[in-house]
Amino acid sequence: MVTSKPKMMKSLHIILCIILSGFFCMTFYETSAQKTPVKGPEGELSYKITLPKGFNPEKDHCPMVILMHGIFANKSINPMPALARGLAKAGIASIRFDFNGHGSSDGRMQDMTIEKELTDARAVWDYVSRLPYVDGIGLLGHSQGGVVASMTAGRLATDGKAPAGIVLIAPGSVIKDACQNGKFFNARFDPTDPPEFVRCLVFMKLGREYLLTTQQLDIYGTAAAYQGPVLLLHGSRDGTVPMWCSEKFLEAYGTHATLQVVEGENHTITRHRKEVVASTVAFFKRVFGR
Repeated sequence: MVTSKPKMMKSLHIILCIILSGFFCMTFYETSAQKTPVKGPEGELSYKITLPKGFNPEKDHCPMVILMHGIFANKSINPMPALARGLAKAGIASIRFDFNGHGSSDGRMQDMTIEKELTDARAVWDYVSRLPYVDGIGLLGHSQGGVVASMTAGRLATDGKAPAGIVLIAPGSVIKDACQNGKFFNARFDPTDPPEFVRCLVFMKLGREYLLTTQQLDIYGTAAAYQGPVLLLHGSRDGTVPMWCSEKFLEAYGTHATLQVVEGENHTITRHRKEVVASTVAFFKRVFGR
């Protein structure tokens, strides 16, 4: 999450590309409308369930993957829709949702914290666990969503409710270092006494509570409580989240995790998206026995 000031315009260009990719993506598979409210600490969460083509939730069963987007993104921005379509082709449902303060969910981004996002993720997990047609659950997170997915899996494992498998795409554990060093994208601040909020990429606000509490996260320790299968995907040309983040996760998980470096891929998954989707689908087909 740390970039130097000369890279600000490049970062803005990347954000614009992300937003535009969300506008031009199409859903080719049946999706169920949001019927049951799911609430986090900041209010109602907006979500979309994508089902395999021809799937009848009244009589059929299938596994489901919970998809978690990164900071400043939302459920409609790729790679989330592309992942949902790829999973649906393989007979695997998915639910993608907006964290509090993002997309169409309640709350302000300025009030967002990792702990609140963990609570959001657990609320979605509890909802999915009650769906009668779901016979297995996996987690996937991109960037900051990867941090939340990893910590959610660790907490669930501690509670005896571990997911079948998790995929972490460029998991952004660098957020802790960024907050400790007082450098988050183009924002600069005193990490011991940050202001009420800082502006990132011109329009995005991160609040004081986020900047302080992120410094104290036990990311890898919490994640390591999960002992199931893990796939780490990281682009070799990711200029936002450094490769060492995935390498530290790999070290924390040990032999039940695999790191796949996607040559030439960037952080926004725009260059080799098909490869990322294919690897994700293959992993979940294996863990769900599809």
